[in-house]
Amino acid sequence: MHSKKNIILIIASMAIFVESLDIAIINLTIPSIQQQFGISSAEVQWLQTLYVLLYGGFLIIGGKLSDSIGRKSIFIAGALLFLLTSLGAGLSNNFAILAFFRALQGLGAALIMPSALSIVTHTFTEKQERAKAIGIFSSFAAIGSGSGLSLGGIISTYWGWHWVFLMNVPILIVVIIAAVYFLSKDPDSVRQKSPDILSGLLLLTGLLLISYSVHQIGSIRESYGLLSALCIATVVCFSLLYSRLTTHTNPLIAITIFRSQAVVAANGALFLLGALFTGYLFLISLLFQKDLNFSAATSGLLLVPFSLLSAFVAKFILPSIMRSLSPYKVGILGMTLMVTGTGMLFLALLTGYPIWLLLLSAALITGLGMTICFTSLSVLSIQDIPAAHYGLASSLGSTSYFLGAGIGLSLLALCIQSTSTTVVVSYGTVILLGGYAITGLLWLLRYQNKKATTPVLYSTK
Repeated sequence: MHSKKNIILIIASMAIFVESLDIAIINLTIPSIQQQFGISSAEVQWLQTLYVLLYGGFLIIGGKLSDSIGRKSIFIAGALLFLLTSLGAGLSNNFAILAFFRALQGLGAALIMPSALSIVTHTFTEKQERAKAIGIFSSFAAIGSGSGLSLGGIISTYWGWHWVFLMNVPILIVVIIAAVYFLSKDPDSVRQKSPDILSGLLLLTGLLLISYSVHQIGSIRESYGLLSALCIATVVCFSLLYSRLTTHTNPLIAITIFRSQAVVAANGALFLLGALFTGYLFLISLLFQKDLNFSAATSGLLLVPFSLLSAFVAKFILPSIMRSLSPYKVGILGMTLMVTGTGMLFLALLTGYPIWLLLLSAALITGLGMTICFTSLSVLSIQDIPAAHYGLASSLGSTSYFLGAGIGLSLLALCIQSTSTTVVVSYGTVILLGGYAITGLLWLLRYQNKKATTPVLYSTK
């Protein structure tokens, strides 16, 4: 590959590495943040919930802004926003301020992800070269996500949780400077019709209302009026959103895409996978540090082998499985591993936390199940879609995953808040995770025997 192309690939890959790292890195810093601000496990989950909801809520808008304004402009804007919010989060001495900057980090990530991918696909135009570049780009995302837990534990133990955010600053300064000098200028012809940002705001507002409503259910007797108002506001938001999606000349999401059974199956399963996997990382972090009294560094190091296992499976095993089985069957295999891993975690709680059983659970979920599930469901999400609309279908799948993560974490926080036990990770919380996993498995089983519809044809005008 040409040297300038390699530099561009490194720029995009480093940005996506930082963004992926920050999704996972927060988990093992949670007890340190709780201790400093004196907050509960149910309250601290808002750091992750706000991040994934703003990420998922604005991901499609980020992609459309990249098309309408220009990928270089949106990439630099997203990286700059992520840099400033990382700095703000790292310097925060108040939980509300920290949560505010964490939420805006999600918005920055929603601008970085689609624009970075667009930069890679437009830089490497030859088919084989592009496939190799996307593989490298994706591996940086996987490495960032996989190393997040261990790095978060080590950094928070030896330097403090603030540096989990501050470490992003020097990396992103280099990325932004390099992007200014090396990325090609956006062509004037890139200017297109502006995306329907109001629909994105309605979607995000509705999801935040749902999350906050779930959080308030635990005190329904004291806040019945507030909860009723939140429910009404949520219905109004989604009614307005549906109206805009069906009448707007340039809708955020073309409703006709859901005529494809594969799209419905994949997005439903991705929603549940997001709820399950993000919730599992949240719980396993609390279990190791709060219930077993491991240090953050020890907890992180215990999970490192499963990050390596995930990379090994993705590189050497999964490709042959994907060639042999349909995406439905591979997704069912992955979700079965997730169900089994959740069952192992429940069994560990019943038998006094034997470490081998906890590590087996982590191996099944973080090492095998997640890798197999996410890859197969991503393929399934574009199975019946014309090539011209792969971008929308792929963004929709990622959006479903992150929105599931946000809603799932809110339900998990409600479960923690409602459970009066001496341990943080109770039977109820693990049963809830099991519910996500079993529902995901049944969802895929329901669709696998149905004939897929013909390719979806729709207008994006």
